[in-house]
Amino acid sequence: MSLATMAVPSAGRRRPRLAVLTLLLVVGGGGGALAETPLPDSENGRYAFKPSADGVVRLDTRTGKVSTCTDKGSGWACYEIADERAAFDAETGRLQAEIDRLKKEADALRAANDSLKAQLASAGQPSGKTDEALPKSDKLPQPQITEKDGQRKLEIPLPSDQDVNRVMGFLERAWRRLVETANRLQKDFSGDKI
Repeated sequence: MSLATMAVPSAGRRRPRLAVLTLLLVVGGGGGALAETPLPDSENGRYAFKPSADGVVRLDTRTGKVSTCTDKGSGWACYEIADERAAFDAETGRLQAEIDRLKKEADALRAANDSLKAQLASAGQPSGKTDEALPKSDKLPQPQITEKDGQRKLEIPLPSDQDVNRVMGFLERAWRRLVETANRLQKDFSGDKI
């Protein structure tokens, strides 16, 4: 309560205020620790101070940051209290930016997907034909699901002897070419050129 707000009230209310004013003067004048060391500079009202057990808590009225101030003998030193809210707001902002970026990527992927669907639809249905005709013997057997003993079983047909012979022929030709190439390279390195 400032002295300016203590205008002269009616006589009935004057006594309690006078007692409070007297009490403030006694406490203020007798508070030796605060009277010996002046409080830190408030820089024309920018800072608001509140006494604490360790010294003073300072509020910056422009930025809203809170600091603890102590007098270590060589003068007042103020240290800012960690503002968890600022870290929380920064992380929230970073996550919101990440969400916005991911939404844009998802929209771009949806647009590309829709474009590909439209291209496929405009190209028409595939006819199922290939460039080369497969011989009738190359029909691939389809697996069949059967039920035996109350259990479902998947039966995958094994390749025929003709298919195995074709694979073996291919492997034999590939092996012969590999051996011929190795022999040719050995002759080239040893100096026995033909």
